Amino acid sequence: MRVLELGNFIAAPSAGRLLADFGADVIKVERPNTGDELRRWRVHSSDTSLLFRLLNRNKKSVTLDLSTEEGRDICLRLVRKSDIVLENFRPGTLERWGLGPDVLRSARPDLVLVRISGYGQSGPYRDKPGFGGVAEAFGGLRNLAGFPDRPPVRAGVSLADSVASLYAVIGALMGLIKRGTTGRGESVDVALYEAVFSLTESLIPDFDAFGVVPQRSGSALAGIVPSNTYRCADGAYVVISGNSTPVFKRLMVAIGRPDLADEPSLADNAGRVSRAEELDAAISTWAARRASEMVLQDLEQAQVPADVILTAAEILENAHYNERGMLESHPVEINGRTTPVTFPGVVPKLNDAPGRTRWIGPDLGKDTDAVLGELGINKQVLSRLRNCHVI
Repeated sequence: MRVLELGNFIAAPSAGRLLADFGADVIKVERPNTGDELRRWRVHSSDTSLLFRLLNRNKKSVTLDLSTEEGRDICLRLVRKSDIVLENFRPGTLERWGLGPDVLRSARPDLVLVRISGYGQSGPYRDKPGFGGVAEAFGGLRNLAGFPDRPPVRAGVSLADSVASLYAVIGALMGLIKRGTTGRGESVDVALYEAVFSLTESLIPDFDAFGVVPQRSGSALAGIVPSNTYRCADGAYVVISGNSTPVFKRLMVAIGRPDLADEPSLADNAGRVSRAEELDAAISTWAARRASEMVLQDLEQAQVPADVILTAAEILENAHYNERGMLESHPVEINGRTTPVTFPGVVPKLNDAPGRTRWIGPDLGKDTDAVLGELGINKQVLSRLRNCHVI
């Protein structure tokens, strides 16, 4: 299966990476000379960021100026040989280049076209620029994150883009299933804000039916008790989730409070929510007297879900991560020297056809000549196109 990736930054490349991890032939089209802007994000001591190397593993890099007539024509030749096209430009960009859906379908009628944008391909906000952080705000998620007496906060990762990429892959796979049944292609429209909005659970129906306005709840999970973060005697933080009645009872016994385990008013979540501060105080007092290792041992014995908040250094040393193949070492050229660097492994795990990292994100334009050569473009034409900055 061939995927033509016309996107940049996080969302479309993350979708392309997931398909590439499981064997799709993903051709990433980048601007000549500069490439995907992600190559320059979070650069520490290399000409290409490790974030780019991660999100574009298993792909081929082709440079092509889509705004030129020859670049457009080459792109359409690639489309004819592709099953899926991924793009995450602002709506109207492909159309302006003469590469709108109708043109793409004239090249490949059964194409699955996946489009990711801030606000979607329709609606009054269609033309607004939108990045992930803005999508978290407009999608309702940012108002739920943080402490009630402080400004809303964001997670330290590109959450909106990553979730949108998962919906993009789901949409692409649904499109392929439809094509296999009907012979017709599909268009998939993924909006960053809608990907975020899908994570807000019962935010809207709770408000619409009961007028509930959720407040930011800090490190706790709003409306579900006990589920919070607790500081241990060694300074480490542990997340403890006792938010089902059987688990709650086991947790209270484990912390030496069987009286709370047997309290009738705490036999359901509503009762526990009404006494959230009391329960958190009891758990906090218990955890504060023990090292995190002892806290986890006691809770594991009691079959209560809990774990320590890991740092990057701790993840690298963690036996479970290593046993599950979630830490992979790959050679990277940094400052002219090849160095082994650890990258995250492939998710999800498949038994019979597991994904794998064949190579990390390629250098800019590494595969241009080979891929365009497959189209019958000879070396003389490639040289001319390069001199004209088409590739």
